[in-house]
Amino acid sequence: MRTLFVNGTIVTAEGSYAADVLVDGEVIAQIGAGLAASVTADEVIDATGKYLIPGGIDAHTHMKLPFGGTFAKDDFETGTRAAAFGGTTTIVDFAVQNKGQSLHEGLDTWFAMAEGMAVADYGFHMIMSDVTDATLAEMDALVDEGVPDFKLFTAYPGVFYSPDDHIFRALQQTAKNGGLILMHAENGPVIDILAAEQIAKGVTDPIGHGLARDSRMEGEATSRVIRLAEVAGAPVYFVHMSAKEAVEALVAARARGAMAWAETCPQYLYLTLDDLGHGFEGAKFVCSPPLRTPDHVAALWSAVENGDLPLIGTDHCPFDFHGQKELGRGDFRKIPNGLPGVEERVDLMHQGVVDGRYSKERWVSLVSTTPAKMFGMYPKKGAIAVGSDADLVVYDPSRKHVLSASTHHMDVDYSCYEGQTVQGGSDVVMSRGSVIVRNGEFTGRKGAGKFVKRGRADFARAI
Repeated sequence: MRTLFVNGTIVTAEGSYAADVLVDGEVIAQIGAGLAASVTADEVIDATGKYLIPGGIDAHTHMKLPFGGTFAKDDFETGTRAAAFGGTTTIVDFAVQNKGQSLHEGLDTWFAMAEGMAVADYGFHMIMSDVTDATLAEMDALVDEGVPDFKLFTAYPGVFYSPDDHIFRALQQTAKNGGLILMHAENGPVIDILAAEQIAKGVTDPIGHGLARDSRMEGEATSRVIRLAEVAGAPVYFVHMSAKEAVEALVAARARGAMAWAETCPQYLYLTLDDLGHGFEGAKFVCSPPLRTPDHVAALWSAVENGDLPLIGTDHCPFDFHGQKELGRGDFRKIPNGLPGVEERVDLMHQGVVDGRYSKERWVSLVSTTPAKMFGMYPKKGAIAVGSDADLVVYDPSRKHVLSASTHHMDVDYSCYEGQTVQGGSDVVMSRGSVIVRNGEFTGRKGAGKFVKRGRADFARAI
């Protein structure tokens, strides 16, 4: 199958220009002006007045994640289909090693969930629940197998929590094997005390979740783990950064030469602590770290604008309000933590272009190119270049639409952004040479997505 995109404006992280793109099979075969006069194609797609961008890459998703006695609603079929409607053609999900398991046992479970289900491509990070001599040795094998990232937590005592010595040993291992440690940085043991105090005061509604997870506890954990990484001589990457204190620690560390990186997520840029404060309706907005006050939102936008936060994930982990979030009625600590967002990320971040916060080139970098570089997929993914995978999106920068649970494709019964108007939308979405979304209709195939074997974390070692 040969597909020719004509009359569009190619937008990449490096620049924008008018050109046509020929796709042959699964890859980009030719880029140039006026290709229609010199090449043959099975289909011609007219992108007049629109952008042609590399498919989005969401490097932080949780499909079917077990949490709080239930499971995230989206599986790899519904989740990747929803992602595709939003212009995202690759996800990197988190496989979970349960305590007592080997890393490979946990990884095999996630492979079984994804294979034959995903409509677009996927990779895996590995959540480590046990740091032992055996799992440290296993890390080397996973790096070679294309799963070079390992997530640890300073949060969730009794579930995922790792003490400092375990984190340090894992950092030492990635310093040797070329992998990357990803951190959920909040001081979990202290937060548990603060949460119990909120309950003792009679604060049982979702607002207690936000009040207990003090932003300074994210800043403290971020600073502490950066110091551990510096001693270990390893890079470290912070997921879902939400607090200005954490941003300050990151910026200070990079100024002194630390290999420290971080993402943030759209919810921390568009939502606030106030969203938790509407009685139990606030459960829709319970995630960890929690939504913050507007001063944190401003600090995060500034960090996105100036490049201190160079990429955007979603932490997509959807739970229905009815039947799942409701498990926490009467005790906010029992509300499953997580929000839907994989479908809305590209459009929400394009709003930053519309609002004059950054260029369209920076937008592409945030949602596609830098994630590809950070997580060992570039230039196979995240680029419009000859030989790259034909993951392409015809994006209409002028189309306005309203975000709503009534129209989204995620398998969840609410939207965090219900009623919000955004400008920009994906008209045609191609995954490895096959159009999987066209003008609001799904044209892809369950199981067409392939595992992406990713390279070592060389980009994270740059300062």
